Amino acid sequence: MTQQGIEVFLAVARLGSISAAAQALYITQPAVSRHLRTLEETLGCVLVHRGPGQRRAELTEQGRDFVRVAEKWRLLWQEAREVAGQDRTQVLRAASVGSLVSYLLPPVFRDFLSPGRALTFHHYHSREAYDCIAQGLVDIALISDHMYHPQVETIPAFRSPMLLLTGPEVSLPPVVHPSQLNPAAELRLPWNPEYDLWHSFWFSAAAVPRAVLDQMSLLEEFFTWQDSWWDSWAIAPALVAVPLSKKLGLTMRRLDSGPADEIIYYLLGPRRKEELTGIFLACLDRELKNRPEIESLLPAGSQRTEVI
Repeated sequence: MTQQGIEVFLAVARLGSISAAAQALYITQPAVSRHLRTLEETLGCVLVHRGPGQRRAELTEQGRDFVRVAEKWRLLWQEAREVAGQDRTQVLRAASVGSLVSYLLPPVFRDFLSPGRALTFHHYHSREAYDCIAQGLVDIALISDHMYHPQVETIPAFRSPMLLLTGPEVSLPPVVHPSQLNPAAELRLPWNPEYDLWHSFWFSAAAVPRAVLDQMSLLEEFFTWQDSWWDSWAIAPALVAVPLSKKLGLTMRRLDSGPADEIIYYLLGPRRKEELTGIFLACLDRELKNRPEIESLLPAGSQRTEVI
């Protein structure tokens, strides 16, 4: 099992196509197939369905299970290279949920990166982040769905209110009650379990949203389709809603009887890098102070608080 074989497999899993993976990795399609075949022979199972004339490369059940193993392998390989490296650059391994990647973290990363410091970043869902933190594969992770793990500290970082986003021509009052919203026009994202409970209370399980999305980039894309602005709506934390409304000219409204504020937590594990995580949290706190729509929960002068 080689690092290149792992990278090829993860590219196919992410892009869903042999040809797309080949283009992304700048190698030929036969080379992609060869790496997959070698990996499958090593593991003794088929990871990807590749039928004749089949354009999409679908993962088998074993392939879906292997995705997380492959991601861990990649992280361990990077860590091994850090150990073997000639320079002593300090590397922080960070992770977060997707909503923070586009709308908060870039300036934090820019502040963090200075001579002598480097960064490895991965997008993980909350449960995946807990596993990686517990195993020491990631130093710090920002998540929205807090859970209990005996080896992981779950600490509040910040909160932001949930707001209603619509196109500029939608006729609604400044403060909107859920009963005034048409569920068939919703662009829905599953923010956290508390939000899902609120949503289930106000909207029938039989109601079908216009779209259910699990990527923030897709929400932004949908709202650029101006022919759908006339009645589309979405609920998002102010962290997302404020920059998105500025970028696309959307309208933000407050909600009467709306969902609870979204709270983002940071995770620390038994093998955290105290100095680097402290520096990263200080950079995060500085950025939060520039965002009045977000309330920082980081304790003054400290990056530690009691465990959730």
